[in-house]
Amino acid sequence: MKMTIKNFRRGRRTQHTNQFVLVADSIDTKTKASALLGKKVEWKTTSGKSINGKITRIHGDKGTVIARMEKGLPGTAIGTKINVKEKAITKTKKAVSKTKTEKKK
Repeated sequence: MKMTIKNFRRGRRTQHTNQFVLVADSIDTKTKASALLGKKVEWKTTSGKSINGKITRIHGDKGTVIARMEKGLPGTAIGTKINVKEKAITKTKKAVSKTKTEKKK
């Protein structure tokens, strides 16, 4: 799924250069946008480098979301497309503790 970078997340006097407001054409409600929470996003530069991030919260009632990137994107990224990946599988505490005990044996 592709989304458009609308703007930096900002306040009256501050601008967070690693957080962005994202908009999708097919999503127009808050409930549809909530399905995107936790999904990974990837923005590619023209040279082929990629900067990864994660959708962290909903922004407003019209289906926009906030994504936090690993590092800040340039201002030229506004208006470009960003790829939304599937959710990454995270290990639970039980799975991690089992792998630690297996390594000790």
